[in-house]
Amino acid sequence: MSPSRPLLKPLAACCGALTLGATLTACGGASTADPNAKEITVYSADGLKSEKGDGFYDTVFKDFEKKTGIKVNYVESGSGAAVQRLARERANTKADVIVTLPPFIQQADGKGLLDTYRPKGSDQVAAADKDPAGRWTSIVNNYFCFIYNKKELKQAPATWQDLLDATYKNKLQYSTPGVAGDGTAVLIKALHDFGGQGPAMNFLKKLQANNVGPSSSTGQLAPKTDKGELLVANGDVQMNYANMKSMPNQGIFFPAAEPGAKPTTFALPYAAGLVKNAPHSANAKKFLDYLLSTPVQRQVSSVGGGFTSRKDVKPTDPHATELAKIMNGVDIFHPDWNDIDKNLNTYVDAWRAATGG
Repeated sequence: MSPSRPLLKPLAACCGALTLGATLTACGGASTADPNAKEITVYSADGLKSEKGDGFYDTVFKDFEKKTGIKVNYVESGSGAAVQRLARERANTKADVIVTLPPFIQQADGKGLLDTYRPKGSDQVAAADKDPAGRWTSIVNNYFCFIYNKKELKQAPATWQDLLDATYKNKLQYSTPGVAGDGTAVLIKALHDFGGQGPAMNFLKKLQANNVGPSSSTGQLAPKTDKGELLVANGDVQMNYANMKSMPNQGIFFPAAEPGAKPTTFALPYAAGLVKNAPHSANAKKFLDYLLSTPVQRQVSSVGGGFTSRKDVKPTDPHATELAKIMNGVDIFHPDWNDIDKNLNTYVDAWRAATGG
């Protein structure tokens, strides 16, 4: 979604950056974490934390520690990388909570990495935004998007086909499908808009002529677009809207499948789950409850620039109003996440074959 949401957020695809906490122990054997420690470790896709310290996570972590005395250790990476790390550490679990974008939260569940927990307030989350078995719940709703440099381009590209123009040669980049949540979202939107794997891969093969190359994190692309190093990149609405204050040259757009068609996108929520064998399970449950509490969900838009997960929370702050304007006139489709989870490797392999990625 990230994706950091990203994905703002320096990270490596395999390890991520550790902030706000102590260094994690090495793999091997049972967890060495003190189960009674007043702390938790959160593995998360990028997009919700600000380099300036004024983002959604920054506020939530600080307020949660003040309220409960529980410190949050934060590890950031691309969505796929977060799940891969969790799987590698299965024999010595370090994380308590994982926050990642679809289809990677489903992937984590499929690998048996999540425990069952329904946070307080999850009854107000739409059925489509939570796992029926209680393995994960959306904490911030979000939508896939592209961004462009408003200073260099008079208007946003209207369609996918516009991105093939020579104007974007070495000035276009999207994060890597299968690694970054928002990068995988490029594939999902292409599959939908072009009507299947064959035509989608044919287009992405053509687009490769303009593509700069791989990126493990979507969050790395926003600063490049704002500076004009890139003219177009992928992203997600929450992340890119939230960083517009510090990166004013980026604009959000949703390319249509063809001229005359309506722009399209789909929901790409940040979904949180309790990690199986979490070393601080009780603390993690308190944190998940806190994330879905009404006061925090009101901050999703006012602080985080995102969309609340709770149906009973109706924010009216200026950011919520602007976000509604961004989404006005955009067709929202609903991916079959079970199909995508089942066939993700096939789609990513097809993308690699088409693009040489």
